[in-house]
Amino acid sequence: MKTFSYHRSTMPLPIQAFFIALLFSSIASAAIVEHVFNVEDVVVKPLCQEQMIPSVNRSLPGPTINVREGDTLVVHVITNSTYNITIHWHGVFQRNTPWMDGANMISQCPIQPGYNFTYRFDITGQEGTLLWHAHVVNLRATLHGAIIIRPRSGRPYPFPKPYKEVPIIFAQWWNVDLAVLQLRPAPIADAFLINGLAGDTYSCSKNRMYNLKVVQGKTYLLRIINAALNTHLFFKIANHNVTVVAIDAAYTTPYVTDVMILTPGQTVDALLTADQPIGLYYMTISAYISAHPIVPVPTDRTINGLIVYEGATLNSSPAVPTMPGGMNQISTAHRFSSNITSLVGGPHWTPVPLHVDEKMFITMGLGLDPCPLGTKCIGPLGQRYAGSLNNRTFGIPQTLSLQEAYFYNISGIYTDDFPNQPPLKFDYANFEVTGDNEYKMLFPERKTSVKKLKFNSTVEVVVQNTGIITSESHPMHLHGFNFYVLGYGFGNYDPLNDERKLNLVNPQIRNTVGVPPGGWVVLRFIADNPGAWMFHCHMDAHLPYGIIMTFIVENGPTPETSLQPPPSNLPQCSRDPKIYESPTTNTDLSY
Repeated sequence: MKTFSYHRSTMPLPIQAFFIALLFSSIASAAIVEHVFNVEDVVVKPLCQEQMIPSVNRSLPGPTINVREGDTLVVHVITNSTYNITIHWHGVFQRNTPWMDGANMISQCPIQPGYNFTYRFDITGQEGTLLWHAHVVNLRATLHGAIIIRPRSGRPYPFPKPYKEVPIIFAQWWNVDLAVLQLRPAPIADAFLINGLAGDTYSCSKNRMYNLKVVQGKTYLLRIINAALNTHLFFKIANHNVTVVAIDAAYTTPYVTDVMILTPGQTVDALLTADQPIGLYYMTISAYISAHPIVPVPTDRTINGLIVYEGATLNSSPAVPTMPGGMNQISTAHRFSSNITSLVGGPHWTPVPLHVDEKMFITMGLGLDPCPLGTKCIGPLGQRYAGSLNNRTFGIPQTLSLQEAYFYNISGIYTDDFPNQPPLKFDYANFEVTGDNEYKMLFPERKTSVKKLKFNSTVEVVVQNTGIITSESHPMHLHGFNFYVLGYGFGNYDPLNDERKLNLVNPQIRNTVGVPPGGWVVLRFIADNPGAWMFHCHMDAHLPYGIIMTFIVENGPTPETSLQPPPSNLPQCSRDPKIYESPTTNTDLSY
């Protein structure tokens, strides 16, 4: 992890002194782990030029949070940066704390420059590796870090105890200001980073490569995170296999592989045994390119870190892995993603619910947005790109967070009419315009629509990737829940034949899933967590496009199973006091 110098803070000195004291002590007790995140703009130089970025505590990646299952995490976020900020605790369930989810304009309005907000929530029912990151478009590029959840004291891992645990975080880097990334489509990244370093692929960073020193015969737990904004990444270590033991903080049946694929937002815990001759071995990441060339593709350069065996000759040539390429990228990604299963009977494992209360079929992909008059747009047919879920493009609320609008019964922010199926049945994976109906499917309706779910209902969602603009893998992330991935496939989902092949015994459990290009996944989850929860593509370039929808889980029968009032210091977008007078205000903000 690389650290940098502070710029002058604008926070009042007495308040800053209190938080800085916490910053360097990171208070931890039996049940409470406390951190300070000081968000501040700093100058860094991963490649060949200096660049101003927002950072947390002067580091890239940001600080690692270490907790045990059952702990309470308290994070004080101080914004001395020039950007509006929220922090999302990616994969954390947020049981009874949906206001702490950190989803910009869904669970909260952003923390504005010069302000601060404290996130406080329990971490229960999950162990493994997750990540925290900014949830304002593109800021995740530099505002991200690891969350490591270990078992409660005295409880072992369900695998042999490793000699050492090592966080490995992948990221993307641009030699441009982050504001430029809001262009449509987003510019292609200049590099990828491993733990903040670009390695020897680039001449100006060849002496700044992440090194992992290992002892022959020892086993290491690699906690791998893909924090890249827009790119799925293959990861491989020359001449070594690894054993996957968890994904997205859910334990798996041990799975031996020499290559893995991580979509943006996914994590993998894998055991690496240093069982090769003493020497140097590259650990390498490369981009998984699944999109048709109509969409800008990431750099095809590989990025290296280095496994250094104790006693190795440092000037020797490292062993080099052969990375997936060409047409075998899709098959390699599918083989890894679809072969992983959950650890039946392991910690926090629960069986798949067999009764389904709500079935949804959601088409997902890109569409078009009419080009504004007098503007030149570079998308197909001279239009702009837009996201599409059941032919809806999600509009992010602008005046109030969606969850506040729901809690206070404020109209004009969203509608509760997200459809259970697309408006037209068609050849989803092989789309062609053959008439007016298909042409209309090119232009999804822009609407802030949600799907309401009854408390404790079991929901099954078939996500069908479409070829309307291009066929590519999309990482779909659900806030507030894990889901069972019952099946993956290519082509159009066939309920008659494919449903019989679903895994109802030991399916993998995730919070983020890569939907195969021109294919589908079947997900199932129990809606037992009241609040407003995003379901969206985790490629940041697709957030402004609107590949988003939101589930609202209604209240259960008791106060403990109901959405509680927001904290009094929740960041606000509006200063209109009548909005916050009563949960039954029914104020109309549609103007």
